[in-house]
Amino acid sequence: MSILAKIIEVKKKEIELLKESSPISFLKNYPHFAKPTVSFSNSLVINNRISVIAEIKQASPSKGILCDNFNHRNIGESYIKSGVNAISILTDKEFFTGDITFLKDISLFSSIPLLRKDFIIDEHQIWEAKANGASAILLISEILSSAQIKELTFCAKELGLDVLLELHSITELNKIDFSLNNIIGINNRNLEDFSVDLNSSFLISKELPKDVIKVSESGIHNNDQLKRLYDNGFNAVLVGEHFMRSSNLEESVKQFISWSKFES
Repeated sequence: MSILAKIIEVKKKEIELLKESSPISFLKNYPHFAKPTVSFSNSLVINNRISVIAEIKQASPSKGILCDNFNHRNIGESYIKSGVNAISILTDKEFFTGDITFLKDISLFSSIPLLRKDFIIDEHQIWEAKANGASAILLISEILSSAQIKELTFCAKELGLDVLLELHSITELNKIDFSLNNIIGINNRNLEDFSVDLNSSFLISKELPKDVIKVSESGIHNNDQLKRLYDNGFNAVLVGEHFMRSSNLEESVKQFISWSKFES
């Protein structure tokens, strides 16, 4: 069984427990649930630059622990102080050592959009995201059918959340209604073996409609890569490991943001 298949099996069991412990009637009473969300999509489209979605991720199945002195609140504060456009928060426990409370805690002080990044396969996870302060959710095309993508997207939008729909190959394009899903993330990491190839972004982006918001994810760590992505019409990048491994997080983020600005 692949790592991805194992993750989905664990996720199904987690969702069963979630529905028992936190029914929707309970989630609706969370303080964050009634608050208006900050637009994730607006944060990604800025003239003459690549927007930066900075990720909070302590570990991954392929790389193990990425940040020894991990404190999600401090990292979130540093990201906001350094001027990122949005924050992605890993909430998967078993494989990425994340937690939904990371999202809840950071939403208490964040003025920028927060993306819940997890393996979302059920509407209940979307209600949970909204209740804990998310502005957007990640959907992974590879693990969902076309019908599931539509159903989960409709659920998110009804709750006022944006959707970042993530692709890993050209073969997934026929699943997508681009009039519904117009924020497309291209993950350069292969979910089966976790290898990374930035060329995935360029190959897949050529097949996308011109008016979608394009986000490149994984394996981005230098000025030249950002320039290539900008020249190829990308609006944003999602960066995690590069920041998590940095010995000086704020300086690393500030340098990255300086790279992301281009002349008109």
